[in-house]
Amino acid sequence: MLGLAGASKPGEAFCPVVLKKEQDVCLMAVPGKVAAFRLPPLPTIGDIIKLYRLKAQKQLSQNFLLDLRLTDKIVRQAGELKNAHVCEVGPGPGGITRSILSAGVEQLLLIEKDPRFIPGLQMLSEAAPGKVHIVHGDILTYKMEKAFPKHLTKNWEDEPPDIHIIGNLPFSVSTPLIIKWLENVSKKDGPFIYGRTQMTLTFQKEVAERLTANPGSKQRSRLSIMSQHLCTVENCFVIPGQAFVPKPEVDVAVVHFTPLVQPKIEQPFELVEKVVRSVFQFRRKYCFRGIETLFPESGRLKRTEQLMMTANVDPTLRPFQLSMSHFRNLCNTYRKMCNEDPSLFVYNYREDLKQKKKTNSLKSTSQPEQTEEEEQL
Repeated sequence: MLGLAGASKPGEAFCPVVLKKEQDVCLMAVPGKVAAFRLPPLPTIGDIIKLYRLKAQKQLSQNFLLDLRLTDKIVRQAGELKNAHVCEVGPGPGGITRSILSAGVEQLLLIEKDPRFIPGLQMLSEAAPGKVHIVHGDILTYKMEKAFPKHLTKNWEDEPPDIHIIGNLPFSVSTPLIIKWLENVSKKDGPFIYGRTQMTLTFQKEVAERLTANPGSKQRSRLSIMSQHLCTVENCFVIPGQAFVPKPEVDVAVVHFTPLVQPKIEQPFELVEKVVRSVFQFRRKYCFRGIETLFPESGRLKRTEQLMMTANVDPTLRPFQLSMSHFRNLCNTYRKMCNEDPSLFVYNYREDLKQKKKTNSLKSTSQPEQTEEEEQL
C-alpha cells in the first residue's frame, strides 16, 4: 500500500512525496514560473492502459473515459480552475486528471483506491512538478478537513472558495458518497469546512435525473429533496455509454453542485433525511401512507393527521407531487412533535417491522408442535 511522506500541516505548502519501491521522489514546484502550464508529450490514456495492463473491474463498476475532448468538457463544467485547488476522486488511468492539469490548477489532490492506477498517476505527477499529491485510499473514509491549505477558507456567506471536487465516480459508490457529502454540506464540515466548495461529478443518467427532478416528475425521489434543499444542482450534459471502456449499460450524466448559503429546510440533516425517506417509502401510494411510518402504532393515525394538518399537506398527494415547501413544513412540524415527545425521533418503523416479523415467525414455528401434541392427546 502506498503511503505519503513529508505531509505538511494544514495551511502550509506541502511537498508531494509518493513512496516508490525503488526510491522516494520529492517533486518541488519551480519558483518564479508565471507562464501558462502545459503538460509535456505523454503516452495516450489507451497506451497507459496497455502499458500497465489495466483492466476495468466490473465489481468496482469501473469505466474508463479515453476521449480527452470529453474529459475537457467535464472539467469546464467546474468553472474557472486557473490557480485553483482541486480534489479528483477516483482518477483511474488519469484522463480527467490531464484535463484538470491543463486548466492551470495550483494543486491537484488525487484520491485513488485501486493500487493498479498509481504508477500511471505517478507519471502524471512527474510531468507536473509540484502540482500533484497522490493519496492511495478510500474517499468514503478519507478526512477532507486537512486536504487543502487553511488560507483558502471563506465564510459560508461569501463566494465559494477556490476549491473544487471533480470525479468520474464508480456507479457503486456515487449515491452513498453524494449523501455523505450532502450531510457534510448540512454540517459545514468535511470538504465544506473551507466554505461552499463546488462539486462536478458523474452519475448514471437515471441518478442524475433524480438529483435534479422537479415536483410532479416521476423521477422525483429522496435524492431530489436531499440535494436540492442544500445545493443548486445542475444536470450539465449526458455522455453516451459507448464513450466509455468497457461500455456501461447506461448513459452517464455530469452534475454540478454549489451549496446554498441558506438551506431550504433549516433542520438537522438526520431529521430531514428521516422525514424524506419515510415519505418516499411508499412512493406509489398517497403520501399519508409513508408519513404514518414516522409514528409508533399506538396513536399512529391521530399523530399522522395532526402532522399533515399542521403542515398543510394534502394526504392524497403522491410523494413525487410534494413541493420543497411541503417538505419544509413537514420537517418543521415533526421537529416540534419530537421536542414534545423525544421518543418519536428514535422510533424506527423498519426495525419495529422486523421485530414483529421475528415474533410472528417464532409463533408460527411453535404452533404446529402444539397442534401435534393436542392431536396425540
